[in-house]
Amino acid sequence: MEKGLDLVEISPNAKPPVCRVMNYGKYRFEQTKREKEAKKNQRVVQIKEVKLRPNIEEHDFDTKAKNAERFLLDGDKVKATIMFRGREITHQENGRVLCARLQERLADVANVERAPKVEGKNMIVIFAPKAPAK
Repeated sequence: MEKGLDLVEISPNAKPPVCRVMNYGKYRFEQTKREKEAKKNQRVVQIKEVKLRPNIEEHDFDTKAKNAERFLLDGDKVKATIMFRGREITHQENGRVLCARLQERLADVANVERAPKVEGKNMIVIFAPKAPAK
């Protein structure tokens, strides 16, 4: 009696190999549906950048910190770049103080993923969100 079913090998590496009698077309459809659902639930984490200068004014710092906080709450990582111009690079301690201020300001929403590091004429610190994105 033909029921239109197929013999499908489920686990070829098992001893003995596992096979099942089923409708192969329906099985493939269900599998692709599960893969699409899993793909839909994935979230790509982007890196947003906030650029600062070592002698930034208080209000400008607040604005940049607010933007960084918003990015972190959206589930993205934040790369804070402190740009040194000319001879400002000789006063890296100003940049470290600024990094510490930003880290303190974002402490409740972010962890430091990469500590402040000088690359060329920039000092870079990367923050990652604490709570997983919704």
